[in-house]
Amino acid sequence: MTNQENTKEHNKVPKHVAIIMDGNGRWAKARGLPRLAGHRAGTENLRTIIRASAKFGIEVLTLYAFSTENWARPKSEVTGLMHILADVIDRELMELHEEGARLMHVGHLDGLPNNLQKKVRNAIELTKDNKRITIVIAFNYGGRDEIINAIKNMIRDEVKPDNVDEELVNNYMFTKSLPDPDLVIRTSGEQRTSNFLTWQTVYSEWYFPEVYWPDFNEEELRKALKNYADRERRFGGLKEES
Repeated sequence: MTNQENTKEHNKVPKHVAIIMDGNGRWAKARGLPRLAGHRAGTENLRTIIRASAKFGIEVLTLYAFSTENWARPKSEVTGLMHILADVIDRELMELHEEGARLMHVGHLDGLPNNLQKKVRNAIELTKDNKRITIVIAFNYGGRDEIINAIKNMIRDEVKPDNVDEELVNNYMFTKSLPDPDLVIRTSGEQRTSNFLTWQTVYSEWYFPEVYWPDFNEEELRKALKNYADRERRFGGLKEES
């Protein structure tokens, strides 16, 4: 990625884009391949979208990789997803680090194999001072679980009810250091929020392209950003009529 490539291509570039990477299994089924082949193809696509996001001037990119509900999938698929994540870290980490990407994780590392937990923590530590783009991996994450976790911690800290406001709740979220998403993209045409950033996306713009995640390329991201740029965000209010 060069400085020239980092030119913002739209007047209104969202600061934070979050993506529900949906459709890997259907992509594989359409090609007569096992589901894990779809997940691997989707993982290969991460490189394309991360670099395109930096090119377009996006500052934070959050990727929904594995939900708290995904543990209910067949054991072989869950195990395969863990191996894929470990492979991605091994293969991509140093290049992302050299290109200025900061890696973060939201959710719980509990339940992941110990060696994978160590890889994730090492990746976060290595890239913590990078500033070009922040890549947030939502792995073993659920929006309701995040809110429950925040409530438990507030009770543990003996927070008084009268002190509870939006700012305080924000500070108990996994995403406390991040801006709320401006744009959420869910690939594959499905129009569900699927327990993703429940607290943070109340005023986000949503975009539902029909394309499956492995085929969501730079041009598809460009279309999403153009669609976002053409919208008027009111955050519950109305502009005064002239």
